[in-house]
Amino acid sequence: MEEQPASSENAAGSTEEKYAPRMHIVLFQPEIPYNTGSVGRTCVAVGAKLWLVRPLGFRVDDYYLRRAGLDYWQQLEWQVVDDWAELVTNLPVERHWYFTKHGTQSYADVQYTEGDVLVYGRESAGLPPELLAVRPERCLRIPTRPEVRSLNLSNSVAIAVYEAVRQWTVI
Repeated sequence: MEEQPASSENAAGSTEEKYAPRMHIVLFQPEIPYNTGSVGRTCVAVGAKLWLVRPLGFRVDDYYLRRAGLDYWQQLEWQVVDDWAELVTNLPVERHWYFTKHGTQSYADVQYTEGDVLVYGRESAGLPPELLAVRPERCLRIPTRPEVRSLNLSNSVAIAVYEAVRQWTVI
């Protein structure tokens, strides 16, 4: 389904950095282009790098992805990696925060530092249990009422990213 650029390049084929990322946002096997586009826009707003872990449920040149990201996509620092192992070689697990409904700690109760990695799972299934088991103390939850199964992916990213920015006090 997907045709992606080489993992070390963005869609334009460039390896040049647009900005030095303050944090990293990882979408593990995202399925919905609108969500990914919206997350990309949030990343540009705060100076984060977006990482997409294959397989993706869309093409990175998808019309809906670009539309959701509006004209910000060309300003985004982003990278596609083939699998989790490749991601971990680029972003050490010691800096990962895993967002899951199974987390016991609130996202608002931790201290974020520049360079942290915020990891989110598929819209339909979340993060695989084997990833969460590696660092259970780094699994975070966004509190919701019991009637709500989950929040929209792009909303969840924005909630946590702006908590980190709030802690840092400046963009």
